Amino acid sequence: MRGTPYPTLGELLRRARATVAARPGALRLRAVGTSRAGRPLWLLSAGHGPRHILTVAGAHANEPVGGVTSLSLAERFAREPALLQESGCTWNFLLCLDPDGASLAGRWLTGLPGEGLPGEGRPGEGLPGEGRAAAEASPTLRGYYRRFYRPAFAAQPEFPPVTSDPRPVMPESEALVRLIDELRPVVQFSLHGVEVGGSFLQLTRAVPGAAAAYRRIAADLGIPLEHRPFDGMGWLAESPGVLVLPDSGPTEERDPSGFTSQATWLYAMRHGTVSAVVEAPFWSVAGVSDPRPVAEPRREVAEASEILLGRAKQLEAVVGELGPRAPETPEEIAHFTAARELMDIGPGVVDTWNSAELATTVGNAVSLGVAARRIPLRAAAMMRQALGGAPALDTLVEAWARELASTFDARWVPVTDQTELQIRTMLALARALV
Repeated sequence: MRGTPYPTLGELLRRARATVAARPGALRLRAVGTSRAGRPLWLLSAGHGPRHILTVAGAHANEPVGGVTSLSLAERFAREPALLQESGCTWNFLLCLDPDGASLAGRWLTGLPGEGLPGEGRPGEGLPGEGRAAAEASPTLRGYYRRFYRPAFAAQPEFPPVTSDPRPVMPESEALVRLIDELRPVVQFSLHGVEVGGSFLQLTRAVPGAAAAYRRIAADLGIPLEHRPFDGMGWLAESPGVLVLPDSGPTEERDPSGFTSQATWLYAMRHGTVSAVVEAPFWSVAGVSDPRPVAEPRREVAEASEILLGRAKQLEAVVGELGPRAPETPEEIAHFTAARELMDIGPGVVDTWNSAELATTVGNAVSLGVAARRIPLRAAAMMRQALGGAPALDTLVEAWARELASTFDARWVPVTDQTELQIRTMLALARALV
């Protein structure tokens, strides 16, 4: 059903429990750890084979698609047990790695269908058999960002700090590492979502046939692929939308804030595990897949940099005009910390863009343009909530969300298509590796 909202964290767990109760021999549910706030980390397992596959959902609080994907595939295994019996595997789904973050970010899931902006959603005339009312029921970028939350880099549990960092490892990270050591999975999937853009796949090892299968899946669903994603700067672009970690590739991840971590999907390599990061867009932008060369890449990078730094300065001015007001509640502090970090990383991001060969294609230039707008928009959205919904920040968030949607003709991707992309990709890779 197009426009289906994502379930909240509570709804996801209730559905998992109901499914296990209905098919107790096919599925099992257990807690494998707890979050900083004491919320259980739930593992849903299907099958009884000696080899294991692990899927991690909810690593980023603002990306709820992985939980829906995981539960949908687990339910399919319960209905069709032969799918797993043939492989001799147990498939394990960590339903949400960051339940604390998801509890804050999940507010937009109750968003306001129908408050569409020009350029958002899918035009009714473009959906065979669906009218304007169906199109307007899709979530909107404005609704998404008005309730946006994504933790600061060091508070994202998929990225525990390197051993030389004095910060303690989060209990969620420790639970995932323990689970990886326990299962020693053949393949680990990390399911992510992109607010605006295209889909892409990151592999810690080349998998024969994976790139071609992935391209077919995306094309069948009408989801654009990022021509050359710049998320993995040190990774090889095996084909449009597919990045592979080179043999001498990075063993650590460094984000623009300077925080350095060992990603849990790199940690799993010690067990011979192939990790696959599968990104699905919430709002797609067709332009990111354009392979045509750009005449002046440096100019494209300069324009994107100007937008990023200019909007960060504009946001700083608006916050300054509001006068001193310290966040008070834990929720406000979490939003403020994450927003402040994003407001400060602009120069570092620009330096990274200038040091790499970016914007060589139209698609990559479009991706840069999206990122240049997304970073300050995220910051403004969280600062708005940290400072009690100040009208000036509310106006800024609405204007930037409107401009992002209209500039790139962002189209809502039905949740069923998002999950189908991830399910088909996981099944294709599992068949190739198991």
